[in-house]
Amino acid sequence: MLLALTTTATRPSCRRIPHNFPRFASKLSPNSKPSSSSKKPRPRLAQPEKTEADQDAPPDRWNYNSSSLLEVDTKSQEQLASYRLVDANELEKCTKPPREVKMLMRDWIEDSLYNPNYGYFPKQAVIFDTQNTTFDFESLRNSIEFQEEVSSRYAAYGADKHYGPGRQIWHTPTELFKPWYGIAMAKCLVSEYLLKYFPYEDFVIYEIGAGNGTLAMNILDYLRSNHPEVYDRTRYHIIEISENLVELQRKKLASAHPCVKVVHKSIFRWEKKEPAPCFVLAMEVIDNFAHDMIRYDLKTLEPLQALVTIDDRGDFDLIYTPITDPLIASFLKLRTRLAHPPPIPRLLRAAPALLRAYSNLPFAPNLSTAEYIPTRLLSLLRTLRNHFPRHRLLLSDFSSIPDAIPGRNAPVVQTRFQNTTVPVTTVLVAHGYFDIFFPTDFERLRDMYEYTLAEPAAAAGARPTPLTGRAGPLALGADYFSSYHPSNRRRPVDGVLSASGLPVGERKSSVFTHAQFLSTYADLHRTRLKSGENPMLEFYQNVKFLF
Repeated sequence: MLLALTTTATRPSCRRIPHNFPRFASKLSPNSKPSSSSKKPRPRLAQPEKTEADQDAPPDRWNYNSSSLLEVDTKSQEQLASYRLVDANELEKCTKPPREVKMLMRDWIEDSLYNPNYGYFPKQAVIFDTQNTTFDFESLRNSIEFQEEVSSRYAAYGADKHYGPGRQIWHTPTELFKPWYGIAMAKCLVSEYLLKYFPYEDFVIYEIGAGNGTLAMNILDYLRSNHPEVYDRTRYHIIEISENLVELQRKKLASAHPCVKVVHKSIFRWEKKEPAPCFVLAMEVIDNFAHDMIRYDLKTLEPLQALVTIDDRGDFDLIYTPITDPLIASFLKLRTRLAHPPPIPRLLRAAPALLRAYSNLPFAPNLSTAEYIPTRLLSLLRTLRNHFPRHRLLLSDFSSIPDAIPGRNAPVVQTRFQNTTVPVTTVLVAHGYFDIFFPTDFERLRDMYEYTLAEPAAAAGARPTPLTGRAGPLALGADYFSSYHPSNRRRPVDGVLSASGLPVGERKSSVFTHAQFLSTYADLHRTRLKSGENPMLEFYQNVKFLF
């Protein structure tokens, strides 16, 4: 039963659902029924009598919820706090979910999503693929007929079995609007390359999490047909964490485009430095990056980190401790520098007396609302700074999502059960059966990204272009001849000239809506329906680009 999948011992504060367009096939199927997170859960079925073999089994505590109105079991809390602290890297060796351990929220999410033995992506997720066929947009009457056509493609995957979670199928704009979506990305990248680096540098692309390899195929097909001189100088690298997808990508791309190299590795374990100018693609990737959870003590405003505990029964709980994790501490320090406020009302932060009065009210909470902070996203930005010092980032993902669980920047947690998409209200769910994905505040991401690139390590490993051996004047410092620098450009990297030989800085990244970006680079007439609607523009209105 589904209830047995949502193991929880708390009631903490639910992937992505584009504008009027569901993520899973079940909502597209004519026979499916819409789900509602407001429905009351079905009562538990009567349990069969225990056999002799079950007499020594621990008692069942499924769906037990702790409450602040009840007496706290201090002994139980102390036992949970005494569990061994583990992380996702250590848990990769486990063949089944661990017990009697505790871990940070980001390690819990990473283990649930990416564990090679029981994680969601290695074992459950399937990316919707139309194979070698594309939609004939110009022949479809309207968006309703387009969704019916998509639904028929989903039906080819078959119906779910009725005794457990179904196949977790989800789609991306790359697959729905191929090849035109990929061609738009290709036009964006090649225009920048031709303007700044051709013919002195190779066209180097790194794609993080390439899925079925469709985007890489569409980009490279376009380059070979329209820019053969650029294609001859293209090196396309895929960094992929999923072993199954690595095999699929190699099989799909190796014979068609020998310039592709697929590396089976997590981007967070990347060690090789790329000194040349390059472009980094991260399309529909960062929403599944693990987040940490913090809450603030409303008496002291001290931040506390959340630890997920798993007891000997396999039940989950949350405990909170002072910040000791270096990555969480680093993120909070960066947020303070960028003047990004925490999720506490400004009046409470500004007036200690008001805060004390509020915390002394009857039934007042002692902790703030849960906040999910993108610590793994910060790890990515540092990886780009340290190992790709001359990169240009093209990133796209969800800026908002419906059906999220309670909390600031909280994720959607959902699965598919009996052909229906089911969002739940907690992140503490059974390993491997649920997708956990987050929205991204793109304005804050841009601030974090630019600040991270401006740190000193950004210049490490940079090399001059073939035009010069060393950039002499810049050895004196980027500001030696002038104190003026445009606010929309990064500082130039000392010792490195542009392809034109001028010591200019890179343009700072900008945030675009999905429609704004595609209106600039896409051939919109290719995806326009008879009614004049354009699903490539009108769907995914909750998606943004950083470039």
